[in-house]
Amino acid sequence: MIESTADFSQWIGRQEVSEDDLSLVPALAAAATLDDTVTCFEKGSALPPLWHWFYFLARAPQTQLDVDGHPRRGGFMPPIPYPRRMFAGARMRFHRPLLIGQPARREAVIRDITQKSGRSGSLAFVSVLLRYYQEEVLCIEEEQDIVHREPGPAVARPQVVAWPASPPGAWSRVVTPDPKLLFRFSALTFNAHRIHYDRPYATGEEGYPGLVVHGPLTAVLLSELVRQNTARPLREFSFRGLAPLFDLAPFRVVGMPGDGQVALEAQGPDGAKAMTASAELAD
Repeated sequence: MIESTADFSQWIGRQEVSEDDLSLVPALAAAATLDDTVTCFEKGSALPPLWHWFYFLARAPQTQLDVDGHPRRGGFMPPIPYPRRMFAGARMRFHRPLLIGQPARREAVIRDITQKSGRSGSLAFVSVLLRYYQEEVLCIEEEQDIVHREPGPAVARPQVVAWPASPPGAWSRVVTPDPKLLFRFSALTFNAHRIHYDRPYATGEEGYPGLVVHGPLTAVLLSELVRQNTARPLREFSFRGLAPLFDLAPFRVVGMPGDGQVALEAQGPDGAKAMTASAELAD
């Protein structure tokens, strides 16, 4: 067990400002990765919800990457010693779309850091608030939950079962998370975390049965399910990761539309929920 007695409270309130010109190229690359051959993207087009994750990317020099591929901690993010890191969830509110080809600014602040002990060992939770502006107008507010944890036991290979029929009126899509998709998403987000593309590392060092599907990729696919099935824009979107998905078998994303709300989930090949999400639609 890794013990952390360090006091990270000095990181609470730490701020970081990033700027990006929101070039057209990442949006076109994202559309290709997500198999969107219908939407026309050009300068001035609205960026789809969650696609802001393809911008404002941290570009740590190669010499500053840790053994797992993440940038070494101790700058904006606190140097929490637990080696397993994941983007566990987020809550977003969309005030107006970011527009492609126009400069934008992201302001980030660490809101809270808490340490706990769970069944899998010690954990640390970092809450980060991000605000995105364009022409000095607030466009998106987002609160991210980043979890750091100790190494745990090896994760079993999921069993493959037949999914039950989707409820009447539900939207659904089956996704095959092959290494090509995972590599492209890593490239889109400039994410060098080796669990997504380095199979010997993912299985031998971190104990996973295969390559791990990015949590943000699953969240984007859930958001895209909404965008592809209704013309109503998103007002709010939140998600929570429950279990990892792997490149070993397809998974399913499902949305159940209601009165201005959509309940969403990603179902693993074993039928279990890997992620839940909620979307609130604007009028």
